[in-house]
Amino acid sequence: MERRIQYKIKEIHNGKCIGMFLKEKEYSRAVIIELKKTKTGIRKNGVWAGVNETLKTGDILEICLTEEASSENIMPKECPLDILYEDEDILVLNKPYDMPIHPSVNHYDNTLANGVMYYYKEQGKPYRFRCINRLDRDTTGVTIIAKNLISASILSKRMKERGLGRTYVAFVEGITKEEGTIDLPIGREEGTIIKRKIDEKEGKRAVTHYWRLEVFYIEGKAVSMVALQLETGRTHQIRVHMTAIGHPLLGDFLYNEGNHMLTRQALHAAECTFYHPITGEYKRITAPLPKDMAMLINHLPKELNLSIKK
Repeated sequence: MERRIQYKIKEIHNGKCIGMFLKEKEYSRAVIIELKKTKTGIRKNGVWAGVNETLKTGDILEICLTEEASSENIMPKECPLDILYEDEDILVLNKPYDMPIHPSVNHYDNTLANGVMYYYKEQGKPYRFRCINRLDRDTTGVTIIAKNLISASILSKRMKERGLGRTYVAFVEGITKEEGTIDLPIGREEGTIIKRKIDEKEGKRAVTHYWRLEVFYIEGKAVSMVALQLETGRTHQIRVHMTAIGHPLLGDFLYNEGNHMLTRQALHAAECTFYHPITGEYKRITAPLPKDMAMLINHLPKELNLSIKK
């Protein structure tokens, strides 16, 4: 794919060098090095320019990134994609359950990556798969895919710095408090590479905020629909934390073996908020509850209040 970006230099950037300007736009060192490799990578007023050249008010700076190679070892395979948003830099999908993000030994051609590779192959575009927020195989919802090295670099950096707001919806056993914060460290459980536990001695700090949206009953048993936001991104954080406070997720065979109301954990990435990596525009992208979760309460809920309560 080729991505061309144009900036008109304003007074605030007058006198700065191109390299400094790009760094302020969150271009990483690796991206700048890649741009320097071609004569069309960085141009000022239509002419090739080095990163040490000075910018003046009114200059037109053009960035051109061309990626001709597709991801290796990811076989394009047709599968339905629920596209929530797409532009030149990002593709946002509503991931279904029972679909891993990346291929692995047991999932060679039934992943989200396979479907995205096919999507761009049909358009005749080379593509390297870069997923920004990775969800578990059975977690549904908003999944951000970068379409080029620049957007991937910027969004990955923001993910690490908690610059992407993510709100989840889960169905849990019992009636939770109206709202709360769970601050409990999480570590790996002995004898397994998958399961996690609360580990006060060696675990890493994990913080989850939650608030109750609705209470409903299934066969006389109370179930809370809760919204959650994370300050940290530990493996299985929501599932471990909600289990720790006595409200495990429905259908979670790993942490709630006694509940089989669903065939997978009732966890959905309902919303993602962020500033666009290139335009700076604020984005709020939502995904409706999947059918299996909605069927449990026999209706699709009204517009959910997913803003964190302070």
